[in-house]
This record gives sequence, C-alpha cells and structure tokens, in this order.
Amino acid sequence: MKFYPDQLVSFVSDVLQTVDLSVANSYIVAESLVSANVRGVDSHGVTRVPIYIKRLKHGIVTPNPDVKMIKETNAATLIDGDDGMGQIVAEKAVSEGVKKAKEHGSANIAVTRSTHFGAAGYFVKKALEEDVIAFAMSNAPANMAPWGGVTPYFGTNPYSYGIPASKHFPIVFDMATSVVARGKIISAEQRGEDIPEGWAIDKKGRATTDAKEALEGTVLPFGGPKGYAMAAMIDIMSGVLSGAGFGPRVRHIYGDYEAPQNVGHFFQFIDVNAFMPAAQFKQRVDQMIEEIKETTKAENVEEIFLPGEIESRTELERKQHGFDIGKEVYEALNETGKECGVNIEEYH
Repeated sequence: MKFYPDQLVSFVSDVLQTVDLSVANSYIVAESLVSANVRGVDSHGVTRVPIYIKRLKHGIVTPNPDVKMIKETNAATLIDGDDGMGQIVAEKAVSEGVKKAKEHGSANIAVTRSTHFGAAGYFVKKALEEDVIAFAMSNAPANMAPWGGVTPYFGTNPYSYGIPASKHFPIVFDMATSVVARGKIISAEQRGEDIPEGWAIDKKGRATTDAKEALEGTVLPFGGPKGYAMAAMIDIMSGVLSGAGFGPRVRHIYGDYEAPQNVGHFFQFIDVNAFMPAAQFKQRVDQMIEEIKETTKAENVEEIFLPGEIESRTELERKQHGFDIGKEVYEALNETGKECGVNIEEYH
C-alpha cells in the first residue's frame, strides 16, 4: 500500500496518542520511524509500531517521560530517560548535546534508562543542521555472540556519524555492528523469506538461511572479530559508562514484557566552528566528496557513493512520489490501528 510521508506520520502519531503519548511526543516518535522508511531503511521504520504499542500497553514504557539531566559538566551530561520511548529521550539528548557543543566546542552525552530509539542516523542528521558533527551509538538486547562463541551477549549495537556538507548531501553513516541489522531478519521472517548465508547462525552455531532459526540463534558480527570489538566498545560507552544495562542485562523488545529495557545510548557532538568557519569546512567536505566520486572506478561500477548518499537519494524520491510499505507491514499496522480505534484507510 502506497503512502506519502505526512500521511504515515499522521497515522502513527494518532495511534500513539491512544496509548497516552502527548501530541508532541507522538510526533517525535512517528517522524523518526517514517524517516527510516523514507530513507529506505524499512527495518527501522513503521514496522516497529505494533511492538511499541504492545509495550506501552503493558506499562513498561513511559509514554511521556520526565527526561532529566542527573550529572553535568561543561563537556559531559548524564541523562536519565525515565524508561521513555527512545526517540523522545534521544531528541532531548541531541538538543542538550548541540547546545553544549555550541557553548564549549564539544559535548558528550550518556543516556541511561532508555528504550529502542530506531535509526541512529536520524539523530545525527538533526545536529548537522547546526553545523555540528555528531556521533550516536546505542546498545541493544543480546542477539550476537562474541566472536568464536554461540551464546548471544551483545546487541547489534548501532553506530552512526554525520558530517555536514554544502553543495552535496551530508555524509551520514549508520550501521549495525552485525553483518545485518536484526530487524532485517525479522522482516524476512514476517515475509516468509530466507536470508542470505553469512547473516546468522542457529542456536547450535551452524550457518543458516532460515530466518526463524536465525532469530532463535545469533546474528554474526560484521568483519568477524572487528565487528565484535566495535560492539563491545559501543556497549561499554552506552551501557557500562551510562549506568544502563549492558550485555544480557538489556531486555528484549520482543517477547519480554516484565520490565523496562534499560537501553543505554552515547552521543558525541563537535562544533565545526570551534576549529574553522563552518562554511570553509563544508567547502572542504564538498571538495573531498567530489574527489572521491572522481576516483577511478572498478569494472562494472557506474558511480561511487558516499556514506548515506543512496539513502538521501531515496529520501528525495519517496518524499516526492510516496512509497509502498508492503503487504505484511500494512496488515500489521491495520490490525494495530483497529485495536487502537484508528482506521489506517483514512490516511491514504
């Protein structure tokens, strides 16, 4: 079923308001989710609405959290997310981090007691609007074994950075530390499709292309021990340093409705103007982008892309022409909407 972004944002916002989110908070979450779809990262988009609603109804997510700064210096802040929706908490962290970076040149923000916050790249993009370089990372429920093991200990622990440019799209890198985000395996399982070999192993440590077996087993780190090392670092910064859960102490978003997740995040912000005028920096970034794209291409390669460029092009296309969310996602949203008294058919 085809939607335009504003239609889907309105639907998701209205659904979230039925489980007590304020209008403002519902739009923060809705815009984050739809932004992922608009950029072609459907695994982090509106497919998450049903599980968000379920967790809110179980009372283990605070619909309108009292997000507090509980420890603060000029360059660092520790934020308590009050078990709120991760997007609401992260929005506060970005606002605080950008403000501090503008005042002091840089800022580090650690977050405890948060939940799943969607696509990390969404938050670094917000900082770029203020000529602030941003890094965002988060831990996640244990779905990935340490390299050489079979017992899940780390989450897929996403990492993102953003660099502002002038004439060109900003550079926005956003990845999971697994070969693939677990959400893509969930999406494949929902569609009844196999996954490529090398994405995951089953619970006995054997390679599998069965999405259901993969979800019962563990995803694999990208680059083998390199991805494992990055996942560990992100968990230390997001979980250990912030005081949030880490390793298996971060509760799963699916199937665990006994207590809040206690996810941790970590953000870093650098004001470009602390080093050189932002216009000069962005011109230099433009120069780098152009030089990279003009380098000699490998055989059968038509164009070299910068991180996030394909997603930015997808965003332009989908904002103009709309996009199809897929039959399975539409049906799940339709069912969730009915449960909440919101008719999705009225939004497109």
